[in-house]
Amino acid sequence: MTADPEVIHSDLPWVLNCYHGNMIARHWRGWTKTENADAYENLLKNKVLPELKTLEGYRGGYVFRSDGPEQSEFVVVNFFESLAAVRRFAGPDYTIPVFEPEARQLLSKVEPIAMHYEVRVSTIADVTGS
Repeated sequence: MTADPEVIHSDLPWVLNCYHGNMIARHWRGWTKTENADAYENLLKNKVLPELKTLEGYRGGYVFRSDGPEQSEFVVVNFFESLAAVRRFAGPDYTIPVFEPEARQLLSKVEPIAMHYEVRVSTIADVTGS
């Protein structure tokens, strides 16, 4: 099947937003026991994310949750305007995850590193945060 790209883009202008900036996505995973999942989610929503919003260069993020029978997995993806902004948040060794003291009590397992990706393409209307 082939299609004229101009037709696709004129019919569905929201489909592809080529982002040509230096946006960085920081990806990290952690797990809680099921009985701690709501408390950890509330910590992220009520403390961690509001504090991140105050950082220069922070552009938003997502928290994903998957509940299993014995544990809940959290995937956290935060967006920063540059690696310099990531370093302001996480320090010079920015691949080491950053935790609130309360989070350490709720998390039962964590990934030892945070991964970083350059955002190349987005289908989100305004990934730049402006």
